Amino acid sequence: MAKKVKIGFYNDEGVLLSALKVLRHKDIKIHNVFTPYPVHGLDDIIGLKKSRLPIVAFIVGALGAFGAMGFQIWSLALDWTINIGGKPGLAIPSFVPITFEIMVLSGSLSMVAVFFLRNRLFPKLKVDNIIDPRATNDHYVVSIDPECCSDFNSNELENILKETGAIEIQDKEVIE
Repeated sequence: MAKKVKIGFYNDEGVLLSALKVLRHKDIKIHNVFTPYPVHGLDDIIGLKKSRLPIVAFIVGALGAFGAMGFQIWSLALDWTINIGGKPGLAIPSFVPITFEIMVLSGSLSMVAVFFLRNRLFPKLKVDNIIDPRATNDHYVVSIDPECCSDFNSNELENILKETGAIEIQDKEVIE
């Protein structure tokens, strides 16, 4: 589905952050912000929610740890008892390294899988959603959804972007 957005180009991080504060203060819906590197404080300014990936990692990591510990107890203490370090049966301290490694492995792999699924980054998926090549090089790009800003017409949005320090303003059509 294609969507029309108005994009403004900024060439300084400080100007971008102050422009975003002004846009948020005027209740203008910010569609997305593209920067060449992570900008500290940007998530708070544009109102992004905290990621739930740590919750997924914790839950799957805990399941992996319980599964690894349970498998080791079942296989080495109940099903086929082995004398480890002079302690036959339950030698829990010797199970800790493997349990830890399985917990870290399952937590990290689940975070990667959930990240790809959540962001729809599937193999062989062709997406032509690059706003402008300069967005990953040396410019900061703010895209605004004009449909969500019913209080402002197109010319007013352009004037607001120019007042906040945009060096260039374009209308683009993006794929969502």
